[in-house]
Amino acid sequence: MSKEKQRFVCQDCGADHGRWEGRCLACGAWNTLKAFTVDPAGSRGRGTPAVAGGPVARPMPLSAITSDHRMRLATGVGELDRALGGGLTPGSAVLIAGDPGIGKSTLLMTALAALSAHGTVLYLSGEESAQQIRQRAERLGIVGDRLLVLMENRLEAAVDAILACAPDVVAIDSIQTLATDAMPAGAGAVSQVRECAARLIQLAKQRDMALFLVGHVTKDGQIAGPRVLEHMVDTVLYFEGERGHDYRILRAIKNRFGPANEIGVFEMREMGLIEVPNPSELFLADRGSGVAGGVVFAGMEGTRPVLVEIQSLAAASLLAQPRRATLGFDPNRLAMLAAVMEKRLGLGLFNHDLFLNVAGGFRVTEPAADLAVVASIFASYRNMAVDPGLVILGEVGLGGEVRAVSHVGPRLKEADKLGFTRCLAPAQSLKSLPGGLKLTFQPVANLAEMVERLF
Repeated sequence: MSKEKQRFVCQDCGADHGRWEGRCLACGAWNTLKAFTVDPAGSRGRGTPAVAGGPVARPMPLSAITSDHRMRLATGVGELDRALGGGLTPGSAVLIAGDPGIGKSTLLMTALAALSAHGTVLYLSGEESAQQIRQRAERLGIVGDRLLVLMENRLEAAVDAILACAPDVVAIDSIQTLATDAMPAGAGAVSQVRECAARLIQLAKQRDMALFLVGHVTKDGQIAGPRVLEHMVDTVLYFEGERGHDYRILRAIKNRFGPANEIGVFEMREMGLIEVPNPSELFLADRGSGVAGGVVFAGMEGTRPVLVEIQSLAAASLLAQPRRATLGFDPNRLAMLAAVMEKRLGLGLFNHDLFLNVAGGFRVTEPAADLAVVASIFASYRNMAVDPGLVILGEVGLGGEVRAVSHVGPRLKEADKLGFTRCLAPAQSLKSLPGGLKLTFQPVANLAEMVERLF
């Protein structure tokens, strides 16, 4: 009979300790160590199924491994398939995270209903009852005989249900509600989330079934639980959206089976999420003409070009330290660009408050938006409106030079399709462009040339 030992796990960071400490040695949190019992005879822990009688694992040459080119599963939601890189890969684990009420369960229910037409699907909820799930399905107009529903919070019971019905796709809503009997910590603790996710991912890989995990987020917008959870799964999708807007953006932060930073765009309506095949028209729908400080930027999200409006307001400030406030843009980068404009263009922005907004609540992270931001601030400072048919892109260096950006062809094709007539872009990026574009190209090498061609 094996002798059991006690281990102590931090409930904040998941660090393992051999004895109790008042303070976690890994993250520094106080009174977060909880004891649980392990069996030294088995390194897998209690409750973890072992493969009995399996072959001994031996390394093999890379050339002897056969590649697997299986067809992806179409989820029935085109924007979700785009974010996944072309569809759902069998045996993959996908983590979907987002703010409460953003539409994670609605999106998941819609995709599972379409997937149930081609195989057995299990929707395991730890937050809603079966009746509540049925009410959502009726609101979305979903009726699925092969869509199985289970309300369960125990990991062992969930694993037994998966083994019994052998589904092709499993959805866990959410991973923070599951708990295993092998650990005394409550559901949602770091150790519970890590252990439950590891068990489910291992089961998905062994049985070649696709796995969806819905994750909660903290008040800072990060996925709740251990950071290792994002490394364990194959794909991480963030569901983003502003409370005051009806659209939602599904962004692929990590994807082992497709491009990262790919996005899918949806519009939230009473009957559920509606796909938006052309998000540029959505973001530019309420754009006003003749307003100083409004500039259109041709961005790139994954493989999709997206045109958004950048708005700026430069107002005289009475404060000793003028404000630099942004929505949808990095405030540190705005401060840097303002300093470049003061040095290279001679603008007196040191006594002006600067407010920058990416219209529609969209978030821009790529440096290619620098030139559009500078043009927007300059137009607001001079109180002059730019040409409504102008689109701008380019990265700005500290010396005031405009640097080349990538994927200029798809960006300008999208601008040409939406009826834009002029383009300000780096000279290096305009050397190899696709033919047939009606845009008038005006290359700029520095900020001084941008000012000459802006109006």
